[in-house]
This record gives sequence, C-alpha cells and structure tokens, in this order.
Amino acid sequence: MKNSKKLINKRFYTVGEAAYIIGVTPLTLRNWDKKGRLKAHRNPLNNYRMYKARDIEKFLRRMEGPKDTLDIV
Repeated sequence: MKNSKKLINKRFYTVGEAAYIIGVTPLTLRNWDKKGRLKAHRNPLNNYRMYKARDIEKFLRRMEGPKDTLDIV
C-alpha cells in the first residue's frame, strides 16, 4: 500500500487500510464484520465501514495469542 507511514497513529481505518494492516483482503474483513468476528463501525456521514485502531490491535493480539502446543516427550 502506498504511503503506509500514514497508517500510524490513526484512530479509525478504512476497510482497505485495516485489511492491509491485518494481511487479508477487504472482502475478508467485510465477511468478518457480517459474522461478528471483527465488527466495523459506520461513518455517520457516508455509512462506510471504519475500524477502530484499538479493535484492530486487540484482534491481532488474539490472533497472536497463546497457541495450544503439544509437547511430545
């Protein structure tokens, strides 16, 4: 994505920006919104989906969280 430095320190991200940060397609984000996996907020002026920076951070932490590992002895 061009101008990726502009993504730093924003409160809200567009579908395209959030998809870039998470590493998925915008269509995937829209599907996750419909399923409640990562809820979008709607811009009151144009009804576009917007994602809060802190929601993206929480989502990424959950994805990177502790994984069940099997210790084979």
